[in-house]
Order: sequence, then structure tokens, then C-alpha cells
Amino acid sequence: MNGETTVTAPIKAGRFRWSIVALLFIATTVNYIDRTMLGLLAPSLEKELGWNENDYGNIVTAFQAAYALGFLAMGWLIDRFGPKIGYSIAICIWTIGHVAHGFAGSVASFMAARVVLGVGEAGHFPSVVRASSEWFPQKERAYAIGWVNSATTIGVILTAPTVALFMVTFGFDWRETFIVTGLFGVILLGLWLWLYSNPRESGKVSQAELAWIEHDPAEAVEKIGWSRVVSTREAWAFATAKFLTDPVWFLMLFWLPKYFASTYNVDLKVVLLPMVIMYLLSDVGSIGGGWLSSKLIQRGHSVNFARKITAIVAGLCVLPLLFVSGLENMWLAVLLIGIALAGHQAFSSNLLSIPPDMFPKRAVASVIGLGGFCGGVGGMIMAKSTGLVLDATGGNYTLIFAACTVTYFVAVLAIHLLSPKLARVESI
Repeated sequence: MNGETTVTAPIKAGRFRWSIVALLFIATTVNYIDRTMLGLLAPSLEKELGWNENDYGNIVTAFQAAYALGFLAMGWLIDRFGPKIGYSIAICIWTIGHVAHGFAGSVASFMAARVVLGVGEAGHFPSVVRASSEWFPQKERAYAIGWVNSATTIGVILTAPTVALFMVTFGFDWRETFIVTGLFGVILLGLWLWLYSNPRESGKVSQAELAWIEHDPAEAVEKIGWSRVVSTREAWAFATAKFLTDPVWFLMLFWLPKYFASTYNVDLKVVLLPMVIMYLLSDVGSIGGGWLSSKLIQRGHSVNFARKITAIVAGLCVLPLLFVSGLENMWLAVLLIGIALAGHQAFSSNLLSIPPDMFPKRAVASVIGLGGFCGGVGGMIMAKSTGLVLDATGGNYTLIFAACTVTYFVAVLAIHLLSPKLARVESI
């Protein structure tokens, strides 16, 4: 994995590109507040609306199905029109879906709201990776994506105090809370339209920084069809890894509040410290995974070596999940889950950096879309099977957690078999 020749990079210059990371960080935070709010409110809504585990599983599955299919459309849209227009459309759609939760009452109407939310939110990561490929060279890209990816957990952490602010401090009910927090999406849309552009059009990047951003080998500028993307083994290497590992994150996102409520009788929207600890640990993993991969490349290792070794290290960090189920000490469970989340986020930051390594910029969002589709399908299967397993076992998570620990190593093996060298796809 370390046999490729590496190219010496020019000297770094300027810092404006990191303001784009800040903008994407804010966008990711809003995206995950909107995505996570239902999971945090689920224990209360189950009591109020009479849901069982399978009902909630169907609601989560509806999101996953829409999220999966939405990736295919959004990936194409963002490659066709660019991240500024494509992501603006995505923000509008998911904000409408988020607000629609406030008008839902039945399982079917919640499923419908989650479908709209899922389609819009599917545009987020294709936009993030496409924008990162425009603003950062290969040697720095994973670190930048790691910072942006860390905002997923900041969004999760901030969901609980956001809910508390509106429901406890302001006295809103859950319906009003969904509706009012739709303003976050409106504000984000305004910021994105105002602040985002590519480096050459921004007018704020020095020539030295522009040279650093563009120092990777030049690409041919051409439209790349969807059929050309899906015909490559490299696209399926990424997609297979997403299919295997995304469900673990979705499991934690949608079922963790329920796990703590049922196992430790702790409501994570009230008792915030466990969630803060777990997701701050995951932030360390997200940034650390991107840093490690980028640092290995900067020290002369091949991209292939750096990405795959980092992925293996990240997978090892997920193994503590094996010991969580049955723990009586909640704080030990918090620590082990936090380490596992850090492993997942390190893997995710690294994985999201692979499509720009292998594909031209005009195909990156489509490849991310394909991977997101496969990840969504995997998440849908996980959501439905989790509900059924919990109903069948009386809420026992042992089998579910055990299955999560092996997926990362299978994903690395799949990547290596389909793309042994992570070679650049030149014939697309």
C-alpha cells in the first residue's frame, strides 16, 4: 500500500480557505440539529402518541429510504449546477421537511415529514465534499473534512439544549419547537448564498493561497455522466464502505436516546452530560482521523497507505462497543460508546476524502451520492432490523452492537479489493 510516488507540495499560504470550513461547519451543525431532534423527542412522543418499537423503526426507515434515494438526485444536481445552487436547493427542501414535523400526528404523517427531510439532507455531504475538493488540495483535504465532519456531533450535542431552550425556557410544545427551529435553515440559506463561491470567483484569495489550493495536477473540465461514474470499481469501493459503516452512525443517532432511556432511565434531552461526553469524544476522532491521514501524506506516505491505515486504526476504536451491553455503570458505557463514536468519525472523515483522491471534481458529488445512497440503504436495513430485534429480545442491544464492530474491517477489505492502490481514475 506504500509503493506509489508522491509529489512535493508548494509552501502553504493564506488562511481564507478555512473560512469555508467554518461555513460548512455551521451548515453541518444545523443539518444535524434538524436530523436529530426527532430521535431526542422519541421517548416522549412514544408515550404521547402510542408508538411501539416497530412504529419508530418505520419512521426511521422512511427517512433512510428518502435519504438514500435523495443522494442519487442530489449528487447529480450538485455536480451539474455546483455546490452553491445545489446546496441551496437542498437546504430549502430539508427545512420544509423539518417544519412539517410540527404538523404531524400519525405514524404516516411523521414518515412523510421524514421523507422530505431525508431528500433535502441528502444534499449535505455531496456539497461538503465537492466544496472541499474546490477549496483544498489533496494533502490538506482530509483534515478540512475532519473539522467539518466534527460538526455532526456538535449538532447532536446542541440539539438537547436547543430543545430545552424552546420547550423549557420559552414554554413551547414539541410542535411549536419543530416549527420555530425551522428558522435555522432559513438563516443558513442566506449565509450560504451570501458567502459561498469557488476560490477564483471569491475575490478574497491571494495568488499564493490560490496556488496552494490548485497545486494538485490539473483536471480536464468536462461533463461526466452518471453511467460513467457507476461503471468504475473505484466508485463501488467507496459505496460499499458507506453501505457497511453508515448504519452504525444512524443507529447511534436515532436509537442512542432510547437506549439510555430504557437501560439507565436517563432522558438525554434533560441530562446532557452523557451526550456531551460521547459526542465530544467523537469530535476528537473526526478531527484526529483527518489529521492522521493528512499528516501521513505530508510526511511522504502514499495516499493509499495513509487512507487505509487510518481506516484500520479507526475500526479498532469501534471494538469497545462489544462490552457496552449489560453494563450497570452508565458512565463506563458512556466512555466506551464515546470511543466507538470517535472511531466511526475518524473512519468517516477519512472515507469522505477518498472520492476526490480518485475522481475529477466534476464527478465527486455523484460518487458521494452513490455512496450516500448505499449508506442510506444500509441504514434503512439497520433501522428496520433494529426495531425487530429489540421487539424480539425485549430491548437487548447485544447482537446489534456486536454486528457494528465488524463492519469497519469488512469495509477496509472491500475498498482494498476493489481499489488496491486508490489509483486516480483517468479514463472516466
